[in-house]
Amino acid sequence: MNKKLLLALQKRNNQRLTELRGQLENNEVRESDLEAVQQEVQDLVDQLQEVADELSNADEGDEDSDSTSVEGDSEGGEGSGEEGGEGEGGQRSAGISSEQRDGIMTQIGKGLSTRGHKFTKTKEKEIRSAFANFVVGNITETEARSLGIEVGNGSVTVPDVIASEVITYAQEENLLRKYGSIHQTSGNVKYPVLVKKAKANVNKKERSTEISDSSIEFDEILLDPAEFDALATVTKKLLKMSGVNIEEIVVEELKKAYVEKEINYMFRGDDVANENPGALAKKAVAYHESKKVDLTVDGYSQVLYQELVKLKGQPVTAILKKSMWMVNRAALTVLEGMTDTTGRPLLHEAKDGVGYTLLGHKLDFTDAANKTEDDHTTPVFYFGDFSAFHIQDVIGSLEMQKLIEKFSGTNKVGFQIYNLLDGQLIYSPFEPAVYRYEVGKTASVGG
Repeated sequence: MNKKLLLALQKRNNQRLTELRGQLENNEVRESDLEAVQQEVQDLVDQLQEVADELSNADEGDEDSDSTSVEGDSEGGEGSGEEGGEGEGGQRSAGISSEQRDGIMTQIGKGLSTRGHKFTKTKEKEIRSAFANFVVGNITETEARSLGIEVGNGSVTVPDVIASEVITYAQEENLLRKYGSIHQTSGNVKYPVLVKKAKANVNKKERSTEISDSSIEFDEILLDPAEFDALATVTKKLLKMSGVNIEEIVVEELKKAYVEKEINYMFRGDDVANENPGALAKKAVAYHESKKVDLTVDGYSQVLYQELVKLKGQPVTAILKKSMWMVNRAALTVLEGMTDTTGRPLLHEAKDGVGYTLLGHKLDFTDAANKTEDDHTTPVFYFGDFSAFHIQDVIGSLEMQKLIEKFSGTNKVGFQIYNLLDGQLIYSPFEPAVYRYEVGKTASVGG
């Protein structure tokens, strides 16, 4: 609706509410009219809220909406005073009770003080913009707080709307988030995960004794969130360029820096002073070749094929039914050129057309599965149930600190991102969940 029409409607409704308030104050509403007045007041209040919402979320005129609402209040005050004066000398009827009158007066008060509610998208846009502008130094702490940003002790809490965007991006890039088990906690507490520790007893005859201690037991593994940080930098020249969307630059850099750090923590866990003993590469059971595979020798395809078949046979049946492949790009490249014993391609397109299948199981690939950060050529295969990789997210723990002075000499602005989380591959020793096969690696003794 046209903004002028909205303002006119708002003013008219305010005036009508003011008129009704005056009638109630002067006890001019009869009991027979009570139901009609209540309905009219409710309709006016609902309409005023809709109008205020539309004005509040218009491209322009938020301030006009607020000022108009205030004007309605002042007009209401004047109107009630005038009508009250007229009624002083009039005869009061034995109308509605004071409780009924107070109830309607309360509704009228709410209508006259209506303020527009920001739609979710509008709120999110404002929060994103405020966060980005504070981080790059365009607004002060006071201004940031007034816009809903939590600031203190030199750092800023990443708003939920941006934090959820970062985690969504992480889920797309980090396959362990995509296929693992996520546990969200509201505080920095240890989260327990139970695994089978012992097997059950079998007794063919009627039991005459108590169950012995060797029946099924569960061992408790605790996820313990650790703080880790990531660093991103943006040149001041880029931030000062006209026509550049600052919030997109900040959020993009935040996502990239965070996800890169998180992926390494969960896959390899080899960051100095922040090692993760439960990382996938460390905790997955190593599979060794029974016969060395040399990818440079003719006929390697069938040798590797046999090793993959043996690898597939390692998990117990309960795990095998839920298993899939996760490989690096070097492994994917090798698979694309391989055939089985009948000469058919070993790698198949999935039935739903998304991704691949290998030996009847889904396959996904990622650079995070590389042997090391620098080794991109060694094929690496993971096979198993990746829901056994447990991730604990601490809600509201993602924070950022801007480092303007530290990088002033290089004409950059730095963002230090902090987060609390843990990610571990957890399984029972009786049922290893994931196996890791590095092509060309044989066991020193046995296979």
